[in-house]
Amino acid sequence: MNNPYFLVLILLAVVFEAVADISFKYAHLANKQMWLWLGVGLYTVGTVIWAFSLRYEYLSKAISIFTVLNLIAVILVGVLFFHENLSLLNKFGIGLGILAVILMQV
Repeated sequence: MNNPYFLVLILLAVVFEAVADISFKYAHLANKQMWLWLGVGLYTVGTVIWAFSLRYEYLSKAISIFTVLNLIAVILVGVLFFHENLSLLNKFGIGLGILAVILMQV
């Protein structure tokens, strides 16, 4: 992540897609189509932003970083807002994901 444009684009894409995931959760909980379509729109915007990030980084590195950051964001939202539980194995997996992103930067 030597290029600041890549970092900004990846973080924006993660935010859009994490909010889209939250929208899908609300669509299920509230049984409202509005949340579903909002999620679809946010996913689309997040994917387009992620595609632009590929100008600044290799695909293999970009998708790995994006996936792990998105995973961490969605897990945090699940735990903090929806009171979902994480097992010890889940926590270990998250730690490995974070370690993978760090190792990719070395």
